[in-house]
Amino acid sequence: MTPFGARLRRWRVERGVTLREMAAAMQVSAAYLSALEHGRRGAPSVGLVHQVCEYLGLIWDDADELTRLAQLSRPKVVLDTSGLPPEATELANRLADSIRSLPPGVVNELMAVLERGARGGGK
Repeated sequence: MTPFGARLRRWRVERGVTLREMAAAMQVSAAYLSALEHGRRGAPSVGLVHQVCEYLGLIWDDADELTRLAQLSRPKVVLDTSGLPPEATELANRLADSIRSLPPGVVNELMAVLERGARGGGK
């Protein structure tokens, strides 16, 4: 499941809306929405994210959050480490090899490290 799919499903279920109802209203197939929710489809288009926001009545922060999650919801990621130090290439390869076996706690720890690094916090 992708971050976008998890959030979409949560909000849809909270509102008591079925996949079929939402799909019909948005003029897409229920199979497509299901694939988005379960991460079997790539990141949704900006237009579809806008449709979801409109259908669910999302505004401001929730709409921004869904847009951000859509950008982080590519289930098949390719990393280009050309020009980076060898350690970066090793990290990318080791992560690719082990991502499916990492426990959720380790994934959360890695996410925290990445967040600190993005904010310039280092350790």
